[in-house]
Amino acid sequence: MLEQLKLDVLQANLDLVKNGLVLFTWGNVSAIDRESGYVVIKPSGVEYVNMSAEDMVVVDLDGKIAEGKYRPSSDTPTHLEIYKQHSEIGGIVHTHSAYATAFAQAGRRIPVYGTTHADYFYGDIPCARTLTFAETEDYEKNTGVIINETFAHKDVSAVPACLVAHHGVFAWGKNASQAVYHATVAEQVAKTAFLTELLGGSDVLPRHIADKHYKRKHGKNAYYGQNKR
Repeated sequence: MLEQLKLDVLQANLDLVKNGLVLFTWGNVSAIDRESGYVVIKPSGVEYVNMSAEDMVVVDLDGKIAEGKYRPSSDTPTHLEIYKQHSEIGGIVHTHSAYATAFAQAGRRIPVYGTTHADYFYGDIPCARTLTFAETEDYEKNTGVIINETFAHKDVSAVPACLVAHHGVFAWGKNASQAVYHATVAEQVAKTAFLTELLGGSDVLPRHIADKHYKRKHGKNAYYGQNKR
């Protein structure tokens, strides 16, 4: 079942290591097949070094295991809540990458200080609120709930990442590979935002320049890169 998606999810998980976003087992990637409704995700607590496509776990949108010899990632309920709310999302990443997590632990959004940020995120990368005591009873599911709450009036395609206060970062895209890409960019812009503030910078990028940079890559008249033939 879903053999190609397992390969894609395996590669995306390995790319987290290659891109320096995870240590040990501190992260996971999933992808969804919208036609069948099945999600493929990394197994819980399994080291990346010897992981194979056969180790990936297949679950339905209720979290029931359809295939796999391992338990799925403990963050699976978070991924599922996001998939159920946002049909345009095809892949999700969760990491504790250092700079993005520093902003999350401070309970802060990542402001748009420069054009690199504006090229990929149409506005600040938001930070979801802290879970209440009662919400920790269903911790992973409610982490997804508060991410969805944070994006109630935001476009998940225009801002493909969210911090969770005191926790880490979730990023997404049309597939697993793009989700990893956005997680990698989120970490880089978090790093440059941190350094900007360390140097005493506090002025955000003027909106007209931010708009220009985002729309030249993602707008209806985008002109960055090459035309697809």
